[in-house]
Amino acid sequence: MSNPRFLARTARTLRWPPAATRTTPIASRQFQGQSPLRGDSAARTDASIQGKTPDASIPASTLLTGNGISKFNPTLPSFSLAGKVAVITGGARGLGLAMSQALVMSGADLAIVDLNKDEAVHQAQEIAKLFAQRYPNERTPKVTAHYADVSSKSDVEASLAEILGEHKEINNLITCAGFCENCPAEDFPAERMRRMLGVNVEGTYFYSTAVAKHMFERKIPGTMVFIGSISGSIVNVPQPQALYNASKAAVRHLAASLAVEWADRGIRINCLSPGYMLTEIALKAKILVDNPGLKAEWEGKIPQGHMGAPEELMGAVTFLSSDASRYITGQEIKVDGGYTVC
Repeated sequence: MSNPRFLARTARTLRWPPAATRTTPIASRQFQGQSPLRGDSAARTDASIQGKTPDASIPASTLLTGNGISKFNPTLPSFSLAGKVAVITGGARGLGLAMSQALVMSGADLAIVDLNKDEAVHQAQEIAKLFAQRYPNERTPKVTAHYADVSSKSDVEASLAEILGEHKEINNLITCAGFCENCPAEDFPAERMRRMLGVNVEGTYFYSTAVAKHMFERKIPGTMVFIGSISGSIVNVPQPQALYNASKAAVRHLAASLAVEWADRGIRINCLSPGYMLTEIALKAKILVDNPGLKAEWEGKIPQGHMGAPEELMGAVTFLSSDASRYITGQEIKVDGGYTVC
């Protein structure tokens, strides 16, 4: 039994130092660091930081040639996508292009779906050409290009029919089509609101359900990777983007919900959520051009100290699409340099 006198003496002896128990009213605490854009240290949005992403003006991206795609290395067979057919929406530019490369370099045949059909055709040819140059003794995967505005259900169905006319089946889906705009919520135009929700949320829903029906009919097990964002689980500052954040939260929860609903049909669904990624599109984006100090402010909140590179998503999307992750479903994988753990 415990000795009451001993416990009393111990309690008197083990005193916390005053600094450990002192409480300071939140209003009077001094936060470390100061926003160079707002001139204060509070974590809040700044209405002066705005950015729009017109569909037609998104610049072309170049293929990656650095780490991760230089040669075949011995690895677990379960990471291979050889013999699989993958479909990626928004796969001709930006992060989508990097993931398109990853899928092909992992052995998958690929259908690139994009709003810019000409760019999709060009990148499909370039990806296949790069593969053939690097791996002359390997079978070059079949890479095709297709048009769809993913917010249109009829476009989605038409593109899917076209894909199935060129590929025997679909085993993997990656939904990467999406965009972000920065604007105070009270000023966000209604037509842009509908457009963003249409592409980011409805597009993910339309394409995933259409591909799922194909898998159900043919009794094909498969995987889906929804491209979300850390914005789906945190509020980014200082840029105002409430609607984008909400749209990516919807994508994240849609992945979890469908993962449960379709688990017994052999379909795994996970959400891959990038943090701040430094793409060619990002470098030319209005938000960074108009706010040159914003990149430094973002990077100051990332434990690894820098924005991510597109190729840093290649391993994650391959893993989630392959049998190496066959007991993982309904999960969110964040690739953010540690941003969301602080």
